[in-house]
Amino acid sequence: MEYLEKYGDTVEAAAKLAATELGLTLDDVEVEVLEEAKKGFLGLGAKQAFVRVTPKLSPEKIALAFVKDITEKMGLELKIESSEEDGIIYIDIEGKDSGTIIGKRGQTLDSLQYLTNLAVNKNTDKYVKVVINAENYREKRESTLEQLAIRLAGKVSKTKRAVRLEPMNPYERKVIHTTLQDDVRVNTRSEGDEPYRRVVIEVRKMPREKGRGGKFNKDSKFRREHKEEAPVETAPEAPVSEAQESENE
Repeated sequence: MEYLEKYGDTVEAAAKLAATELGLTLDDVEVEVLEEAKKGFLGLGAKQAFVRVTPKLSPEKIALAFVKDITEKMGLELKIESSEEDGIIYIDIEGKDSGTIIGKRGQTLDSLQYLTNLAVNKNTDKYVKVVINAENYREKRESTLEQLAIRLAGKVSKTKRAVRLEPMNPYERKVIHTTLQDDVRVNTRSEGDEPYRRVVIEVRKMPREKGRGGKFNKDSKFRREHKEEAPVETAPEAPVSEAQESENE
């Protein structure tokens, strides 16, 4: 990392000299005191302060440097770029080794994103969000989950059996909930504890019909049709993919 060492009559003076030479202010640098200034006695034994000044990295540069360092240590050949929009840092990864950094169902990518967020926010007062993507994996995954949610909603509505999906991270569960929030046929809910929390898709409960005198009619059409409701069905513990789900139906 770039740094500059300077002498000065005081620590502050030395730091200002170094910062100015770097084209920065004291607020933009980290100052490491290598030697304190000494006045000496009658001018004898006096020493100037000696400091090392290092430019502070922006959160974006910290994120980019962290991801590059990790992937280089993994021996991966990747092109990594960063950008910032609306206070969110985006890291985009491309290259022949992208599949390795994505991992099974994006688990490696999620882990890298989690660690990068920790590194960026280690010494900050204001939380900065970092999103890491590789070969547009997250967009493709979101599209797959949306299609899966729509198809399973149809299955649940037809069979009247609830379906439990495999464990998902919070973002993926949100995709399922959002996709089906306006579907009048089904309800969605999450159950379990992290990292095994999953989404359950079940038939939306309809209001019971009222008979004469305002009492609920035990023999209403709705109650007759649903009297023999099927038990809950658990979805196979397999990666969420359209092809594999189709095999299980």
